[in-house]
Amino acid sequence: MKKLSSLLLILLLTIGALAACGEQKETIKDEANSSTEQKEEETAFPVTIKDALDNEVTIEAKPEKIVSVIPSNTEIAFSLGLNEEIVGVSNFDNYPDEAASKEKIGDMELNIEKIISLQPNLVLAHESTADNGKEGLQQLRDAGIAVLIINDALNFEEVYDTINVIGKATGETKAAEDLIKGMQDKLAEIKAKAGEIKEKKKVFVEVSPAPEVFTTGKNTFMDEMISLINAENIANDQEGWVKMDQESIIDRNPDVIITTYGFYTENATDLVLGRQGWENVNAIKNKQVIDVDSDTVTRSGPRIVEGVEELAKAVYPEVFK
Repeated sequence: MKKLSSLLLILLLTIGALAACGEQKETIKDEANSSTEQKEEETAFPVTIKDALDNEVTIEAKPEKIVSVIPSNTEIAFSLGLNEEIVGVSNFDNYPDEAASKEKIGDMELNIEKIISLQPNLVLAHESTADNGKEGLQQLRDAGIAVLIINDALNFEEVYDTINVIGKATGETKAAEDLIKGMQDKLAEIKAKAGEIKEKKKVFVEVSPAPEVFTTGKNTFMDEMISLINAENIANDQEGWVKMDQESIIDRNPDVIITTYGFYTENATDLVLGRQGWENVNAIKNKQVIDVDSDTVTRSGPRIVEGVEELAKAVYPEVFK
């Protein structure tokens, strides 16, 4: 009797183990199928996208060769892991380092023949240059190349939209989502730290040197960035990129002056510090004139968050060490 009970117990355990094994295999199979379906969904082509000029652009298959005509598009594409696919970039592209090894396709005036010779499946154009280059872009379309005009992003939400669009066009939607999440998390950290600041500083951003001094007013990226770090843009009562007379700047007495042209003007900060008649401006008295990297604070791509952090360190060095 004991023997029979033992045999029954072994039989039941064996059946249970087999059932569990079967369930495990089924679970693994389901997970594998789910992963495959997710991958297929992520890279499903053809896709049709409405671009910045409301053109419906159909991309038949995941692009194997991509040409980017503006640095911000290029930086986004590289950040999505498309190094191998990028075959051509503009003459202005200087980031990341790998961009230097890519074929150059012109600047404000595109070398259409060169682009066609690279046989791209996709050209990432840009709203800011689309009107001047519309004949050339049409030539590319006539050659059977998909041309996607990317929006001229003026704030962070529009940058996120741009990244999503490029991600969808290239089959890298998951990479786009991850990139945006990383940017948003970093920006939230900066905002949280800036929220602890009790006394706002007044900031003047000088994007071109004297005698033609230009700055950024409201509805510009720089104005939003200054607001994000809990500072005050002294030109916020003006719209867009504006020329500002020196008397008005002196009267508004900024605590910090940010220059963005040190890459082409030698000793940019010294030139500002040495201006006659500016001796009583707080930024001059306290030697708070800082040049920041123009690319990170003006290019509407992934590094724009780095630009915010650089601004924060320049304006509030005691907080953002």
